[in-house]
Amino acid sequence: MTDTDLARQIAATCRLTGRFTLRSGRVADEYFDKYRFEADPVLLDRVAAGLAGLVPPGTEVLAGLEMGGIPVVTALARHVGLPCAFVRKTAKTYGTARLAEGADVAGRRVLVVEDVVTSGGQVVISTGQLRELGAEVTDALCVIDRSEGGAEALADGGVRLHALFTRADLTA
Repeated sequence: MTDTDLARQIAATCRLTGRFTLRSGRVADEYFDKYRFEADPVLLDRVAAGLAGLVPPGTEVLAGLEMGGIPVVTALARHVGLPCAFVRKTAKTYGTARLAEGADVAGRRVLVVEDVVTSGGQVVISTGQLRELGAEVTDALCVIDRSEGGAEALADGGVRLHALFTRADLTA
């Protein structure tokens, strides 16, 4: 399957039109329901195979963000053989009370993995939290960059965004 074929399949599976309120509060007439490709094991595996070539050299841990980044990072880890951390939006208040579950991130080069990036808000927040835990974070990876300022917001924080597809790829 070519990148163009994969982009078409993702668009056909998860591109919705209508009126949608985004995490940023902005209202959009187009929405990528990422759970539709994340819930399809064959399509998710193809996405992960595509993402594998975008993992920067030297990456030691893949950190998937709650909630959509979790299935993506799990599938990606299978392709690249790296351990995962599962990053909550807030640390749980019971048990281990951890923000990042799974692989330890302290002192390691961590790649943040998200499904869709719009404004980059959650990736910026989670990157800061991971850095507070001692992770070295210089890159983030996503399946879809909506090209609405997320890459720029991350760059302001010293993080390069790598995307399998942009919004333009999926609307072409």
